Amino acid sequence: MKPDYRKAMIESEIVKLVMEAIRQAKDPKIAGKLITVSRAELSKDKRYVDVYISVVGDENERKNLVEHMNKIKGYFRSYIAQNLDIYAVPDIRFKEDKGIEASVRVHSLLEKLKEDKKGERNSAG
Repeated sequence: MKPDYRKAMIESEIVKLVMEAIRQAKDPKIAGKLITVSRAELSKDKRYVDVYISVVGDENERKNLVEHMNKIKGYFRSYIAQNLDIYAVPDIRFKEDKGIEASVRVHSLLEKLKEDKKGERNSAG
């Protein structure tokens, strides 16, 4: 098995396991929130994994949730260790994924431009 393929497989399994751990969490700061794990990036030495999450809410709420998840990362690391057959479980670092928010903002701007163009055509015609 190629190392790149193995790395991609581990990253995808970590994404699945973190999502499962979020669903099963009894922590009131996590339970009931719409949290999406978009991707995981494993370091070359496989000692660290950056897990990118996005949350529905304002910027302050998102920042607080990422900080809280970094405080309780031991829960997620234990969950991964129990469910993934790997020699050493990497240290988890949660980060906010701004890509989803940016794509939603771009989509809304494009819709606004489309509406403005429609309005110009109707007033000109």
